[in-house]
Amino acid sequence: MIPVVCLAGPTGSGKSSAALALAEALNGEILNADSRQVYSDLPIITAQPTPQERAARPHHLYGFLATDKKISAGRWVELATAKARVLHEAGKIPVIVGGSGLYFQALLHGITVIPPADPAIGAHLAGRLNKEGSPALHLELAKADPDYAARIHPNDRQRILRALEVLEITGRPFTWWHTNAMAPPLCKGPLFIINADLRRLTPRLAGRIEQMLACGALEEAKFAFSRCADPEAPGWSGIGAAELLAYVRGSLSFDTCRELWLKNTRAYAKRQLTWFRARPEAIMLPPQQTDKLPALARAYKF
Repeated sequence: MIPVVCLAGPTGSGKSSAALALAEALNGEILNADSRQVYSDLPIITAQPTPQERAARPHHLYGFLATDKKISAGRWVELATAKARVLHEAGKIPVIVGGSGLYFQALLHGITVIPPADPAIGAHLAGRLNKEGSPALHLELAKADPDYAARIHPNDRQRILRALEVLEITGRPFTWWHTNAMAPPLCKGPLFIINADLRRLTPRLAGRIEQMLACGALEEAKFAFSRCADPEAPGWSGIGAAELLAYVRGSLSFDTCRELWLKNTRAYAKRQLTWFRARPEAIMLPPQQTDKLPALARAYKF
């Protein structure tokens, strides 16, 4: 088993700075575990590490994917495990940080072995989604697989389509596959969670959106749209990207865009907290106690 240290938590809870301090203390390097921060054209909107943070400590698996490409939890685990092995062999501690709970689940507990996609069924479902909208298909998924539907956003096209496709191909819901068809994990380590209070986190999220806009998030969205004008591309499904794209395309006013961005970000943070707090292996820490992370990581029995 490859030893790793995992740090998760809701969006805007201070994971990046905490991970940087943790990596410096452990002689480690940072690996991304956020499904949105893989997109190369959206570094501001997805809150990827700043050039200063990257210069302080090596960061991996950030900003390597085009907006029109998708990434699965299985593919991410392959990439993260390969990088973690290289770092371990070099005497470095992989510090894996992000907010995608399914990534941590797959890394530490094993990846689900799911049947391959069926292009014909996928195309049929995509056509339905374009006509009926993501929320309608999310509602359909919720009736068939309420546990999985509760974990994903109603506008998460990629995961909704995949879950419905697997259901149609196999007759079994995604939750069944995640429970009964697992390949063993290759990594082991603690899962630390920054247990932020949502009420206190909300103004921080609002301030972060304003900071992103001040740093050029709108200009970034316009540039990304010039490179990928397909509004259904996977990279546009993330919170912030979706709202700004709607403004760029003229379907939202700027004020409504900002309001929805905050509303959806807060709702996402709430879902993240609910998911992470339910992990029995999670080691919960309030934001003001992240300075304890190095000592806790050193004390962990791998």
